[in-house]
Amino acid sequence: MQLVIISGRSGSGKSVALQALEDLGFYAIDNLPATLLGALVDELENGHSRRIAVSVDARNLPEALERFPAQLASLKQSPIDCQVVYLTSDARILLERYSHTRRRHPLTRDSDMTLAEAIESEQKALSGIRDLADLVIDSSRMSVHELRSRIAEQVADHRSGQLSLTVESFGFKRGVPPDADIVFDARCLPNPYWEPSLRDANGCDPSVIDFLERYQDVADMKRDILAWVRTWLPRYQQSQRSYLTVAVGCTGGQHRSVYLAEGIASALADQHPRVRLRHRELGQQRRLDSGGL
Repeated sequence: MQLVIISGRSGSGKSVALQALEDLGFYAIDNLPATLLGALVDELENGHSRRIAVSVDARNLPEALERFPAQLASLKQSPIDCQVVYLTSDARILLERYSHTRRRHPLTRDSDMTLAEAIESEQKALSGIRDLADLVIDSSRMSVHELRSRIAEQVADHRSGQLSLTVESFGFKRGVPPDADIVFDARCLPNPYWEPSLRDANGCDPSVIDFLERYQDVADMKRDILAWVRTWLPRYQQSQRSYLTVAVGCTGGQHRSVYLAEGIASALADQHPRVRLRHRELGQQRRLDSGGL
């Protein structure tokens, strides 16, 4: 049985994620009281539903959220393939979304909280679930279609016992990705941005590749990152992790980090099945199967 628990901040796309899983054949339940997780699994395990998706969020009673870690630990010890997916978004983005839709935040309905206070309170209430999440997805810059695609490829397609590996490029000026497990900093490398002819290009363009491959430091960093990941990846797999995101950042996330992420992901795809490559600042992502294809 595959059980996906969707949680996260209101307005970050939980409903979209749940609907995407339902469209892919999951038995989906929104706003399930956390205390009923065990009973639900027992009930459906005796039936015909083998893929279940539930939403557990701040609409639960506080005591139910407090008991969630113990319930999850129990589920993790069972034969069930259980994943916790936590969706988040920048607070400013959430304020804008609620302003545009004119919907009320769940925590403001029976209280005198402002919207900003409700968003902050919700984040604190869900911190326990966030800390236990197998996968964190930041939907701040995602469209509905991009989020559905991410859920389909990375969550619904997940196989028990198989680690899902993602290599991601990003720009430090917009912050480290919330889903990053391992972060490498490429800001010490020569920057193509200062070449006027390369400023509007990116790390996938031949002109930028030619520029970066002139420098031994660039080759050394790519080699060292690959060596580190190849050495420690088996240990992460042995620890029964479901997801691992290796993030490489530079200042703007356009040149150096993109070039390194491309090379690292292609090299890892030769040994690890179905590596996902994502360029956050370029808004691009794709899957690489064996051979880098």
